[in-house]
Amino acid sequence: MALRRLCVAVVAALLAGLVTVVLPAAAQAEVQHPRQEWLRKSTAGLFLHWGMFTAPKHLNCAEWERDVTGGGWTPDYWIDEAQKLGASYVVLATFHSRLGYARPWPSKIPGSCATQRDLLGELTKAGKAKGVKVILYMTDDPQWHSEQGVQMLDSAAYSAHKGEQVDLTTREGFGKYSYDLFFEVMKNYNDLAGFWIDNDNEYWERNKLYEQIRQLQPTWLLSNNNEDTPIMDTVSNEQKTGMFPSYDYPAATFTPMPRLSEACYKLPNTGDWWYDGGNHAVDTRLNTGRYITNAGSSIKSLMAETPMVNGRMPAQQEAYNNFMSTWVPPIRESIQGVEGAGYLYGGMQPGFWNDGAHGVITINPTTGKQYVHVVTRPRADFVRLRDNGYRVTGVRDLRTGERMKFSQSAGHLTIEGITAWDEYDTVFAVETAGQQGFYDGVKAYATSSEAGFPAANLTDGSFETYWDANAAQPVSISLDLGRRKEAAFLAINQRESSPTHARVSFGRPEDSSRIKNYQLTASDDGRDWRHVRTGALPSARGTQFVDIGAVNARWLRLTVLDTWGGPQAPVYFKELKIDEIRVGHSYPRSVRDGALEAEDAVRSGSARSEFCKACSGSRQVTGFDGERNAVTYRDVSVAAAGTYNLRLDLTSAAASSVSVSVNGAAPVSVAVPADRADVPGPTSLAVPLNTGRNTVKVFSTGKSVGLDRIAVGGLPPANYTPKTTLTVQPHGIQWVAPGQQSVKITARLRLDADDQIDNVSLVPVLPAGWTLTGSPATRASMRLAGVLEGVWTAVSPAGQDVGSVSIPVNASFQLLSSDRKVSGAVPVRTRPADRVFVREAEDSANMFGSTGLTGCGACSGSEKVRNIGGSPEASVTFPNVVVPEARAYRLFIQFTVNGPRSYFVSVNGAAPVEVKLNGLGNNTPYVAEIPVTLNAGANTIKFGNDTAGAPDLDQIALA
Repeated sequence: MALRRLCVAVVAALLAGLVTVVLPAAAQAEVQHPRQEWLRKSTAGLFLHWGMFTAPKHLNCAEWERDVTGGGWTPDYWIDEAQKLGASYVVLATFHSRLGYARPWPSKIPGSCATQRDLLGELTKAGKAKGVKVILYMTDDPQWHSEQGVQMLDSAAYSAHKGEQVDLTTREGFGKYSYDLFFEVMKNYNDLAGFWIDNDNEYWERNKLYEQIRQLQPTWLLSNNNEDTPIMDTVSNEQKTGMFPSYDYPAATFTPMPRLSEACYKLPNTGDWWYDGGNHAVDTRLNTGRYITNAGSSIKSLMAETPMVNGRMPAQQEAYNNFMSTWVPPIRESIQGVEGAGYLYGGMQPGFWNDGAHGVITINPTTGKQYVHVVTRPRADFVRLRDNGYRVTGVRDLRTGERMKFSQSAGHLTIEGITAWDEYDTVFAVETAGQQGFYDGVKAYATSSEAGFPAANLTDGSFETYWDANAAQPVSISLDLGRRKEAAFLAINQRESSPTHARVSFGRPEDSSRIKNYQLTASDDGRDWRHVRTGALPSARGTQFVDIGAVNARWLRLTVLDTWGGPQAPVYFKELKIDEIRVGHSYPRSVRDGALEAEDAVRSGSARSEFCKACSGSRQVTGFDGERNAVTYRDVSVAAAGTYNLRLDLTSAAASSVSVSVNGAAPVSVAVPADRADVPGPTSLAVPLNTGRNTVKVFSTGKSVGLDRIAVGGLPPANYTPKTTLTVQPHGIQWVAPGQQSVKITARLRLDADDQIDNVSLVPVLPAGWTLTGSPATRASMRLAGVLEGVWTAVSPAGQDVGSVSIPVNASFQLLSSDRKVSGAVPVRTRPADRVFVREAEDSANMFGSTGLTGCGACSGSEKVRNIGGSPEASVTFPNVVVPEARAYRLFIQFTVNGPRSYFVSVNGAAPVEVKLNGLGNNTPYVAEIPVTLNAGANTIKFGNDTAGAPDLDQIALA
């Protein structure tokens, strides 16, 4: 309390100009601090966008406040709704650029709406009484000051208050105004928990605002939106979409533990962040999934709801809150006061499991108890996941209390006989006797390391130090066990500093920096190396494993051949970072084995059981050489007749095939890729099964094949298509001259999911009258990280213009005998007659630096380039701008912008020329014209702004 009184006194003196705060030279990251403890223990927060433009919109501050009070607004309602959600804090966004810049407190600083009633004070008091923290949102952005046709920022009043002329509609002036508001709030609201800041303002940074907050309110938290600002406590990741599964929010984030991070997202499916008059639906499946997967990655769910003017939530949001108030309590121990498992805090492997299952693990850092959250249930009655060396002693359904059967071998835990599935999250409490089976004292060396991030960090036991490959690829890591020992697997924790798949966030291209293809070799002396295994790791969060059977060696060398990210995302390209690598020598083993083990089935001929360390049950069946030497399962039971996914876990030192006969029917064969003779991998096929017991016979003509186990599950749903990356070039509308034209098309399909696809084909589909040079690209089968590429030339009909056509490029394949397809397209247009050159900003012929592409429905081609300016790298270069003759041309620039901004345009490397532009709204294209002098033939035109943000760029044209 004495500290709080001192802070109040210092703030008051500072505002009066009596005290100079002594500040550190630079902001320092405080990744962990006692003030963060309450947030670390929390699961969620409630984000409230509520202000003058909440529907129905108010343009008069007093009238808005009158309707707030007259409508019955009460702070306790918001606090109660937060508690229904299991939220520990509320973030109030009223001083928001799109809500009229209203301040819900009686401010003495003029400049925008301020209420007479102390709504902020009432909310803070109500939250304190019920143990819910309140954080205040602050915006840096004045650009929406007259969005409603009325000026919401009063520069004259603020200028009179300051005794100097200040324009609040500029970033500098608004920064000064909002800077004063921070200090007013710090002086008057000691029970506030901090500020949630929607990006930085240059005035704040120049005047060390955050450092002063640290000194004046040392217990307050600071959070920044979409940026990892070192002095902030929290990184908030806004409205991530496009993941698979759609609820897997952490897959799109980029903040490694123990840095605090939030997932900031809207609960309503549609509509604005604030109440727009609609009672929008809330997707329970999506939002419970987000809630759980965030908890499984130690990410706080900041859920945005849209209160009406009177403070009440729309009916469907209130109904969701009521649902959560009963759904959360039975599993509360698994999501509150826990951390995400599979990372810094230990634990089993989250992510995709068997038969389409997906989920996360949470772990109590005090007791070590783990919780398996099955968010997407498997198409089977069991869940099988990597145990990461934890010896399991008991499993219990957390909702029902049922003790579950389980088995453990080959690095996997299988929870069996599950019948009581929760619709949104089935939770199993897992007791263990700790982690075992890893070597200590392993030393690591690497062929490349960034200064300050040496290979020694790989085996130091700390997730807060890491190795950085310094952009080298391929790059090798050598692990010294000290003497010749038996190794069974590697457990690799890569730095969770990138999303799992390529995406664009607010125009910023992002991609995965994780290991894709690798090679593992072994040596007894560190000089002569022998091959162990080649493969690919999935781009996934949490611990990843490389099983190697039983290898006796002193040295293991992991060579990373490449990573998943592409050059379109330069911040993530070749940016491999690894926290820890551990070498495992054995797997935990339970007393009982799982079902459908090959060694427990009927064997015939020369088929025999032999030891296999990496196999389930530690055994496999080998000796296959024709149909007489087989494994036959007499009791493969299903509840209903139908077509099922039969998964065979097979070993094979050479490429081969395996055949399966069901209930005496003709056998069906499937290819088996080459790998190791003592490490099983999955191969699947669709088979018909009858109700009840079935007979399944497995054999092979390849002597190298071994069978570990089989499993039966349902087929993937018809709407499931494995994650792929299809890159088609050229990208963007291709503007061509009149007459017959040819277009070179390239396409590349990569399989990103750990699935098996067959009969893969890649080919363009031409409009009528067009001809194609080049054959379809095909592959019989593809596995994880497999690639298929093709090149073709498409020629339009002679004697006519192209007009407007689209050339689809289809990748078709089969998943368990069911057809699937993904597509791209090359749109082609004849350019306008009065233009000698037209090119889209997003065209793949351009060079984008650190900028990125983003959707724009009103733009040409429905795309534009965003994030131009602010640094020399944030530029767009148009190479090969071909014109028929050397002369002066008119350059037409199609752009979007909100407020005044400038390009600096350089032609053929000459000094750049400033082009000042203005506009309203970032979704309305405008056209500007400037003169340029070009050479005959190819030219280069560059758009940038080294020091400040530039407009978004849609298209250029020449006349």
